[in-house]
Amino acid sequence: MAARLKELYREKIVPALMREFNYKSVMAVPRLEKVTINMGLGEATQNPKILDGAVRELAQITGQRPVVTKAKKSVSAFKLREGMSIGCMVTLRGDRMYEFLDRLFNIALPRVRDFRGLSTKSFDGRGNYTLGIRDQLIFPEIDYNKVDKLKGMNVCITTTAETDAEALSLLQQLGMPFAR
Repeated sequence: MAARLKELYREKIVPALMREFNYKSVMAVPRLEKVTINMGLGEATQNPKILDGAVRELAQITGQRPVVTKAKKSVSAFKLREGMSIGCMVTLRGDRMYEFLDRLFNIALPRVRDFRGLSTKSFDGRGNYTLGIRDQLIFPEIDYNKVDKLKGMNVCITTTAETDAEALSLLQQLGMPFAR
């Protein structure tokens, strides 16, 4: 069975976007390419055990094993050497991506305290959107008792849209809660 958001995209959003932007072909309609979730943990230089918790929690949230990211350069001010593990990331595509976005839009983001919607200014000019999440506890998969430290993450949604207006329309119709 395909993801709920994918069905919505195919049946309702594609025809709506074709009308809105006058596309000639279904293939010209912008679509989601991938979602990248990144947790940067600078404290992992002093305490490598923090990284294990981050990897475990990111795997629970996404349903996919994260890749541990390593430092590219040495920075003496941060006591950082080249090759040290300083974070983890996951790239989601296909059904897993749609499932994750469905949970993010409908379950996790409404649990954020004083949430009034996402900014429409976080587009990069090429139709991609990035949002920062302050703590991982907004996801229901995370057990509050097993969390040793609050960790934030960046979620980057990559689309095939050429402009920010097309990407905004696509994400709004997918149900992303933008501020009015």
